[in-house]
Amino acid sequence: MFIDIAKISLKAGKGGNGCVAFRREKYEPMGGPAGGDGGDGGSIILEADEGLRTLMDFRYKRHYQAENGEDGRNKKQFGSDGKDLVLRVPTGTLVKDEESGIVLADLKENGQRYVCARGGRGGKGNTKFKNSIRRTPRFAEPGTKGQEKEILLELKLIADVGLIGFPNVGKSTILASVTSAKPKIANYHFTTLKPNLGVVSIGEGHSYVLADIPGLIEGASEGAGLGHEFLRHVERTRLLLHVIDASGQENRDPVEDFYKINEELKQYSEKLPKKKQIIILNKMDLPQAQENLERIKKELGKDYEIYQVSAATGQGLDDIKKVAYERLLQIEEEIKFVDEELVESYYDKKERDTIIVTKEEDYFLAEGDFLERLVYSTNFDDFESFSNFQKVLIDKGVIEKLRELGAKEGDLISVCGVEFDFVD
Repeated sequence: MFIDIAKISLKAGKGGNGCVAFRREKYEPMGGPAGGDGGDGGSIILEADEGLRTLMDFRYKRHYQAENGEDGRNKKQFGSDGKDLVLRVPTGTLVKDEESGIVLADLKENGQRYVCARGGRGGKGNTKFKNSIRRTPRFAEPGTKGQEKEILLELKLIADVGLIGFPNVGKSTILASVTSAKPKIANYHFTTLKPNLGVVSIGEGHSYVLADIPGLIEGASEGAGLGHEFLRHVERTRLLLHVIDASGQENRDPVEDFYKINEELKQYSEKLPKKKQIIILNKMDLPQAQENLERIKKELGKDYEIYQVSAATGQGLDDIKKVAYERLLQIEEEIKFVDEELVESYYDKKERDTIIVTKEEDYFLAEGDFLERLVYSTNFDDFESFSNFQKVLIDKGVIEKLRELGAKEGDLISVCGVEFDFVD
């Protein structure tokens, strides 16, 4: 089974809590603070592995959680960091944020890594809150939560050259003839139910990867046949070999077939028809193919290179192998699918926009990721911890925003579910 899309849930590890402790040596009964920091939570990392071919493993397990950090201990001992969780995916996997649809990473190279969900930060022990005024802090900082994400993994096979064309035109036979791949071959539609890859060797260490892209028919861009599932794999290729049944079997018109496939490419993405295409006229060993040859050349020969082959007899296949390699050398290799700056700016903005202050009917509401972390890390039963909470609200401009919205002395304020009266 070939699985090329998977949706998974990630939860990075929580940071360990800071410790409240004091020195209790025999001769220092009033010793100072000695609470250590909590360890950082483990992150979830995606790693590209060229040995994998599908996303099938993620079909059976969809939820992943990294290890939490340990709590801090007395005698200024830090808690251990949680172990990172490394998930291996096939090379060619796109990582998308499920909520926004933004591409987070494009794992194109073997061993390439992407930290998809960062672990929470370990909380500071009370030792870190000691200063000239606060000599014996009796509070510590809880660890923060790790990131939680819903992501989409989308596998796009990485191949230099793609074989495209209607079903039953001989793509699989060509792939089997010029590579060591062993695709399923039979004389009926949709024999190929998954993209097949093979390596074409030119000699002296020169080679390229050839992919048989199945399922393209009229209406493929709208989900007809198997095209909607596999058109994405065409995006990765640098060169397209458009295979046409020149014999016109099954009452098909070779020229019309060519235009129909290109229309589907255009409907799926404006970039696809712009890729370099070479036309491969297959089944030239049949009499009907010879009859159609001149008309095909007249219609398509001005704009495209045309080569005649017979996958059944092997005629012309060696020439195709060499021509494809020569054309690849003329095509720029780098294909950019992800604008890394756009991704970074999106998440930077998301982090900046995590405080929202609004006025409701009879109270004021302050929400956001940052405030949620602040509330979580505050001990409201401890005066010093609560004072620190108030100071952060002032520093982050929350109090000023409340004033601008008309908050007055005694008004009810809700900060991420924690309610208190406004004091100006």
